[in-house]
Amino acid sequence: MEAPMKNDKPPSSSFDLQHQYPSERPIWQIVMVASIAAGVQFGWALQLSLLTPYVQLIGVPHVWSSFIWLCGPISGMVVQPVVGYYSDRCTSRFGRRRPFIAAGAFLVGIAVFFIGYAADIGVSTGDVMGAASKPRAIAIFVVGFWILDVANNTLQGPCRAFIADLSGSNYSKIRTGNAVYSFFMGVGNVLGYAAGSYPHLYKFAPFTKTAACVDYCANLKTCFFISIALLSSVTILALVLVSEDPFVPEQDEDGKPTGKQLLFFAEMFRALKGLSRPMWILLLVTCLNWIAWFPFLLYDTDWMGKEVYGGKVGEGNMYNRGVRAGALGLMLNSVVSGLASLGIEHVSRAIGGVKRVWGGVNFLLAVSLGMTVLVTKLAESTRQYTTLADGTTTPLAPNEAVKAGALSIFAVLGVPLAVTFSVPCALASIFSNDSGAGQGLSLGVLNLAIVIPQMVVSVLSGPWDALFGGGNLPAFVVGAVAAAISGIFAFCMLPSPAADVKISGGGMH
Repeated sequence: MEAPMKNDKPPSSSFDLQHQYPSERPIWQIVMVASIAAGVQFGWALQLSLLTPYVQLIGVPHVWSSFIWLCGPISGMVVQPVVGYYSDRCTSRFGRRRPFIAAGAFLVGIAVFFIGYAADIGVSTGDVMGAASKPRAIAIFVVGFWILDVANNTLQGPCRAFIADLSGSNYSKIRTGNAVYSFFMGVGNVLGYAAGSYPHLYKFAPFTKTAACVDYCANLKTCFFISIALLSSVTILALVLVSEDPFVPEQDEDGKPTGKQLLFFAEMFRALKGLSRPMWILLLVTCLNWIAWFPFLLYDTDWMGKEVYGGKVGEGNMYNRGVRAGALGLMLNSVVSGLASLGIEHVSRAIGGVKRVWGGVNFLLAVSLGMTVLVTKLAESTRQYTTLADGTTTPLAPNEAVKAGALSIFAVLGVPLAVTFSVPCALASIFSNDSGAGQGLSLGVLNLAIVIPQMVVSVLSGPWDALFGGGNLPAFVVGAVAAAISGIFAFCMLPSPAADVKISGGGMH
C-alpha cells in the first residue's frame, strides 16, 4: 500500500483520496462494521443455493436462467467502482461511507420484497395459476434480482472502505479488519446455506405460503425475510454505534475543490495500458480460474436436483430434496473453505511458494469438476423407481454412496475456493509495485478478470448445455478443462513472489 499523502498535497484521483487516513479507531468499531459482511453474504448464499431452481419454477427455461445471473458481474464491474468513487467524495454530515451503506441495506429490503412476492404479484396481475410460464412473475423477479445485486455491491465497497478509514494509517489493523470481514463472510455463508437446506422454515412464518407460492417458494420467501432481518440488525448497530467524521474536501481560493478529478474508468484504462507482464499473467490465470468456477457456482444445486437426485423442476419433491442437499453441500464447502484459509500461508511455505499452491489447487478443482461426471453416471446407473397410486413412476432418492460422493465434491472444493479468494489478491498487491498503479487500482483491474468470465459463462453456459441435451455436465466439463489450463499457466508462467509474502483470506463477487 502506498504511503499516506501529506495534508498539503491535493489528491489527484479517488484512489489518492482513500489514502488520506482519518484518526485510528478502536478494534471493536472495526468488528462492528465488518459484521455487516455476515448479512450481505447470507443473501449471496441464498442466491447461489436457491434462486436458480426458483426461476425455473416460475417458468424461466434452464437455457435462459443463466442470463439472469449477468447482473452480478455487471453490477460488480460498474456499481462498486462508481459507488466507491462517489463515497470518497461524499460530504454528508453523516460521513462518507455510512449514507451508502444505509442506502444499500434499504435497497436490499425492496429487492427481497419483489423476489419473495414475484409469484403472488404475478398471479394477482394476470398470470395463470399452474401455467408452465408466468411472464409477469418473471418480470417482477428479474427487477428484484437486479436491485438485490446492485444493493449488495453498493454495500460491499463502502464497508471495506469504512474499515480502512477506521484503521487510520495502521496497516496491521487494516489487515486485521479485512480478516475479520472475511470471517463474517464465512459466518454468513454457513448461516445462508444452512437456512437454504432446511425445508420447513416457512412453518415459522405461515403467512408466506399462499395459493401462488407453495412450499419451496414459501421457504425461499422466509429465508429472505431472515436475511433482511440479519442485515438490518447488524447494519443499524454498526451505523449507530460507529460514528464517522464528515469529509471536507480541500478548496482553492475560489472555494472550488482542488485536485484533478478523474473518473474511475479513466484511471482503469490508464492502468491497463501500463500493466506489467506478471500482472497480465495473473489476469490470465485468474480469468481461466473463474471460467472454471462459475458454472459450478451457478448450477451446483440444480445439478444435485436433476442429475444426482433425478428430479424434474415442478414435478414431485425429488428435485427439491436434491436442491436442499446441494445447499447442505454448500454449507460444508463454506466450513472447509474457512478452515483451509487459515493454513494457506503455512502450506505455501512448505511447498515452495503461493504459485505452487494456486497451481496445485487448480488441478484439484479440475479433478473435482470431472468427478461430477462420475457421480452423475453412478447415480443414473443405480437409480431406482417406484410407482405411485395413480400409476406414475417417480425416482427414489440416490443411495448413500452417491450422496456421499456428491457431498464430498462440495467439501473438497472448499480448499481451492479458499485459495481463489486469497492468493490472487495477494499477488495483485505484490505485482502492483511494478505497475505503479497502487494496490487499490490493481485489485480493481483484477476484478475485471473475475467479472468478465462470469459474464461470458452466464451467456454461453445455458446454450452450451442445450447443445448436449440439457443438464449441467457440459458446462462442468468446460470448467474442468479451464481449471487444468489455469493450473498449468500458474506453474509455468506465473512469476514467483518473495518468499516472505503473507496472505490473508478474503473474498470477492
